[in-house]
Amino acid sequence: MDQGNTGALAGLRVIDLTQVMAGPFCTMLLADLGADVIKIEPPQGDSTRTMPGAVGTDSPSFNAVNRGKRSVIVNLKTREGVEAVRTLARSADIFVENYRPGVMESLGLDYASLSALNPRLIYASISGYGQTGPQRSKGGFDLVAQGVSGIMSVTGEPGGAPVKSGIPLTDLGAGLFATVGILAALEHRHKTGRGQQVDTSLLDAGVGLSVWESTQYFSGRGIPERLGSAHRMSAPYQAFRCADGYITIGGANDRTFHRICEVLCHPEWREMPEFLTDGMRIRNRADLAARIEAITSTKLRAHWLELFDANNIPCGPINDYSQVFEDPQVIARELVVDVEHPTLGAIRALGSPIKLSATPPNVRRRAPLLGEHTEEVLSQAGIRDPGSGIRRA
Repeated sequence: MDQGNTGALAGLRVIDLTQVMAGPFCTMLLADLGADVIKIEPPQGDSTRTMPGAVGTDSPSFNAVNRGKRSVIVNLKTREGVEAVRTLARSADIFVENYRPGVMESLGLDYASLSALNPRLIYASISGYGQTGPQRSKGGFDLVAQGVSGIMSVTGEPGGAPVKSGIPLTDLGAGLFATVGILAALEHRHKTGRGQQVDTSLLDAGVGLSVWESTQYFSGRGIPERLGSAHRMSAPYQAFRCADGYITIGGANDRTFHRICEVLCHPEWREMPEFLTDGMRIRNRADLAARIEAITSTKLRAHWLELFDANNIPCGPINDYSQVFEDPQVIARELVVDVEHPTLGAIRALGSPIKLSATPPNVRRRAPLLGEHTEEVLSQAGIRDPGSGIRRA
């Protein structure tokens, strides 16, 4: 598998001791940017290898968050396996793990142990609740973290049951925050020559993303509630029903709201006390939405999208994913790529949302087969592996 060496992070080596989503997503981003990511897998492989659509130990889900890496089978239940990881860490730049706090320490693979071997090592830990605090030892699951962090309390229709976000926000958010921390630590190391530990969690990510919700609560305007598709800080800013489905309309300021009033043939709304300012429109959000939907529901989505676009009113269709990946703009942004896999065949995958003019991410490298690079990586590190100790099941 071509590892490439032209990315922004080319020349950096990452030891990836993560599974499932948050950690693998973080290390995949590093691989996309050119880092040599060595994924350490147990003999049975990352659990995502057997998710729906799998062929043997290869699945679309595994490929989605592990492209561009090298796979090495190491059994951490053996002394030889642990020593192999310690040897690899001596020459690594970055080490990423997502075990429960305390597990790495019990193996001698914690930050204190590995930084003693390699003071330049940047060591990132991604967990459910973080490396400190009374709940640090609890396991991490996106669903649970969405509940604990408040996300589910503000997701769904008013008065309805709690709903999780349709995408795993805390998993992916933790992976993104860990990546930011790693890049910041790299810059610090460039200045000082020393690494450091990066610590983030699913809980941290969920709370850290609550920008508008925390603002509402901290400013004394009550506990945030579920608003459906509506916005906490602007109105009208939500989904509206049309004759054949829904569209979104973003009236985020007075000028846009005034244009909406004109297009909907109700200029008098601009002067009504309950809609005079954004603050008043938020207080009377339900009334305003009902007035708008009474009009939009009489015509097809295409009619309104064309009319709003012509009047510079932010709007858009609500696409399902079959429509998303056929959208000309999505295609133009190369957010869908074709990848050849020796087991899965031709598969489609997500492209990178990061665009760099000089060192663009390489997203067309497939995920590795289980243990595909074990001999290669261990021999390069001078580790003899007869298969009896390091990889013993």
